[in-house]
Order: sequence, then structure tokens, then C-alpha cells
Amino acid sequence: MARHLVTSALPYINGIKHLGNMVGSMLPADVYSRYLRQRGHDVLYICATDEHGTPAELAAKEAGLSVAEFCAQAHDAQKAVYDGFELSFDYFGRSSSAQNREITQHFARGLQENGFIEERAIRQVYSPVDGRFLPDRYVEGTCPHCGYDKARGDQCENCTRVLDPTDLIEPRSAISGSTELEVRETKHLFLLQSKLQHEVEAWVSEHEAEWPQLASSIARKWLTEGLHDRAITRDLDWGVPVPADTWPELAAEGKVFYVWFDAPIEYIGSTKEWSDLDPANRDYKAWWYEAEDVRYTQFMAKDNVPFHTVMFPATELATREPWKKVDYVKAFNWLTYYGGKFSTSQKRGVFTDQALEILPADFWRYFLIANAPESDDSSFTWEHFTATVNKDLGGTLGNFVNRVLTFSRKKFGDEVPAGTPAGETEAKLGEQIAELLAEYEGHMEALQYRKAAAALRALWSAGNAYLDEKAPWLEVKTDLEGAALTLRTAMNLIHLYSVVSEPFIPASARAMRSSFALADDTATWVTPEQARSLDAVPAGTPFTVPPVLFARITEEDLESYRERFGGSPEA
Repeated sequence: MARHLVTSALPYINGIKHLGNMVGSMLPADVYSRYLRQRGHDVLYICATDEHGTPAELAAKEAGLSVAEFCAQAHDAQKAVYDGFELSFDYFGRSSSAQNREITQHFARGLQENGFIEERAIRQVYSPVDGRFLPDRYVEGTCPHCGYDKARGDQCENCTRVLDPTDLIEPRSAISGSTELEVRETKHLFLLQSKLQHEVEAWVSEHEAEWPQLASSIARKWLTEGLHDRAITRDLDWGVPVPADTWPELAAEGKVFYVWFDAPIEYIGSTKEWSDLDPANRDYKAWWYEAEDVRYTQFMAKDNVPFHTVMFPATELATREPWKKVDYVKAFNWLTYYGGKFSTSQKRGVFTDQALEILPADFWRYFLIANAPESDDSSFTWEHFTATVNKDLGGTLGNFVNRVLTFSRKKFGDEVPAGTPAGETEAKLGEQIAELLAEYEGHMEALQYRKAAAALRALWSAGNAYLDEKAPWLEVKTDLEGAALTLRTAMNLIHLYSVVSEPFIPASARAMRSSFALADDTATWVTPEQARSLDAVPAGTPFTVPPVLFARITEEDLESYRERFGGSPEA
């Protein structure tokens, strides 16, 4: 049994996330965590809301709330959605926590002591209309690299280049929209990443061969371009304050740390939040400090990759303390909506709270993972979603479960029938199931989600092929005991499906598993060797027929969804 630390990119606090955010980090992390737990590993899955930075201040202002009130409410709203998707966080914290403040300030002091922080006077954008310096995200304009006209002063979301506000063409205030901006002098703390270039390169070189190409290529691109010293403080009212015992003047001016400095530290902070709830039995440092026996896997979309493969490792290395660094980075491309961007303002695309309003979580979980944007971007369309859910979940798995249990109850009553001993066909089926299950395990271990979904679907299809070959509805007319064997074997497949499908569709898996009144059903997994025998559910076991697992999405449903959410990026 190994110890696995799993984190997913922190969802930002300003609003409910869309399906692309879900499939790009949290959902695949949950599927992997569930799988590892089922295989008997010690797993800690940590996430949190990312609550600092300018968007939180702007969103709070728009809502007419203090930033603290806004973040508290938004955190609870996001957590409710993630509970609805059955994301199995061990803890879902907040970057505004006291624990994150404490650890962020500890990191900053360590960097200062080791000579990796420098106070510099810089020229920064000032808005006379707003009466304040404008931190990077408060400045919008045109990206000098790709021409995107809604680039922020910290990063262009179109080409992912990291920017400074003064890089932007035709900059404007995100608060007032004013273009009457000035550049004035102010002091900030800089992380001297240039001094860490060789250390970070050496660290990346040790890991990049194992990472997916998307993650390693982004990290290597940043390193090739060279690491630059970066300002890690901002002029904001909301954030982790610069500690007065180390930088009294800056603290007096109200400087706070840049959100991209403290947000990755929140993985540790959130673990400490979890640890502090039960300090007698939990120790966050066992997972993060001198934790050489821990395997750390991080999930994120490609825009977050530079911060987690270069910037945060640089920070950890510069502390000169043995903080755990990521072992494997699972990076994702974009999920688009009919090839375009999800947009709240333009009412285009499905957001996670809306998704749960109209259909069960398992529909979304399965579709998103089966179509995860791993090697390239993938596009959500209602037509593709409907066809996938109706065919795979409804037609392949749900139909198998329903027709097996319904037919067996009709012909043999409410207990699993005995029938004859397993024959050559069942032995062949057992070998096929063992082979497909081994393939499924291999893809799950390798974090190849599309391939894992295909293997799981093949497992479900094998049951249907067996049923069609044996045709118990005909068999029962000439060989009652043979038909009983067929149905008993099929019921054992249902039980197997309920166990191994749990990472993808947990609610449906529970419904399938609870159909059988097994006295001692404690198995957390079925190995390929165990799968060969298909005898976990013995004859005489009472069973019930569950309600329809996957209600069909009709043409009328499809049309209403297209009308409500937009059926194309132009809609």
C-alpha cells in the first residue's frame, strides 16, 4: 500500500465553474483518488477555493458585499456543487484561511533569509479616476504577443503568456474602464527566479520524461525562455499580508502577497486545515515535509501548468526546506462549447450548477471523463453528449442490468438462481473479463482517461455479448438450468460492474451493488484473477430490481437544452 497525495487546481472564488473547469482538474483527480482508495492505497485528496486577487475584490464590489462575506458565501456555493458531483475531497479548504496565511508568511521569510527576495522600486500603473495603484488584474488591454483584446495585466488567457500591466497595448482600468492611466513609482517584493534557473531546470529534467507531453513541453518552454524575477506583492486590501516583522514599511503600506504566490501554498495550507481538525491523528507535515514515501499527483488545465511546474517548485526549492514537490503533473487541454468558449455573460455553455439541475451527476461524470481533453482540445455538443449517455450508459450498461434482473425475477423469483455449473462459455467469458479488467487497470494507473473509459465500456459490452450469445429468453424454454446459469453469471457481471465502475459513476455503482443482499460484501476491488471465476454473488442471494439507472435523453430534451444553453458558439 502506497501513500498518494492528490491535488487539483484551486477553483477561483468568483462564480460557479463551467464544465471545462470540472474536467480540467477536479473530476479526473476525484476519479483517480477513488480508484486508488479502492485498490487499498492511503490517499489524501486536497483542494480549496482560491480567494485572493483582484477578481474577488471586483466580484464582491459588484455583489455589494465585503470581500470576506462574498468569499465565504461563494465557497459554500461552490462546495455544494462539488458535493453534488460527488467529488471525494478529503478536505476542501480556503486560501484565505489562517493556516495559509501562516505558511505563506513562513515561506516568504525563508526566501528572504536565503537571499531570494529583493525589495525593488518599480513603476506601476496608477488610475487617478480610481485613486489607487492598479494591480495586474485590474489592468486590461491588448496582448502584445497575440493581439487578444481582453488580456489581463498578469497573463493573456488566449496565448497563456505571462505579462506585466505595462506590456499591454491600450491599457484600461478594470474598475472604471478609464484609459487615463499613469505610471508611478512604488515598492514591491520580487522573487529572484533568475537565481533559481539552474536548480529548477535540474528538477524538471528529473521528472519531465514521466509527465505527459503537454505538461513537460510547457515547462520546458518557460525554462528555455529563461526565468525572470517576478513581483510577488500587490497593492490590494484583500490577501495574505506582508509580515511586519520582516518588511515593516511594506506592511505599513498594506502590501499583500500576489495570489499566484500564496495560491499553490494553499495546498499545504488546506492540508493543515484538515490536520488541525484532528491533530491527535493527523499531521500535515507527514504529507508535505520530508515526505519521501508520498507520491504526489497534481491535476490542472494547461494555463496553470507554468505555475505548478516552474514557479511553485522554484519557491519550494528556494526555502531550502524539504517540502514535497509534485511527482506527476496531469495536464489537460480545453473543453470547448461547440468549438467556442463557455461564457456566462453571453449565456453560452453549461455551468456545473446548471448541469446538476437538469441531469444526474453520473451522466456528466461519465461523459466528461470519456471525452477528457487529454491530447488536444475537445468540444462539448449536446448531440454528442446525448448520443454518448444514451448509448453507453443507457443502452449498454443500464439495459444490461435491467433486462437481466427483470427477466430473472420473472422466471426464477427474487433470489439468484443456481442452475448448472459454469461451462466452457463462462470460462471463456471469465478470461475475456480478466483481460479487459487488466487493460482498464493499466489505463487508470497511467492516468489515460479516454482509454480507461473505453476499456470500462468494453467490459460492459462483454456482458451484453454474452447475454446475446446464450439468449436465456430462448434457453429457458428448452434448458431451464442452463438459463439459470446464464442469469447467475450475468448477475455476477452486474456486481463486478458495480465495483469497478465506481470511480466513474459512483451513484449508479451504489445502486447496482445494493441490488444484491450479500451478507458480507466488503470487496473494494475485483482483480483480474478474481474476475475469472465470476462467483462473488452465489446462488440464493436475494436481489431487487433497481429503478431505471439512466433515463433516456429524448429529442425534446435535446432541443430544450440547445435552446436554453445555446447550440453553437454564435447562439
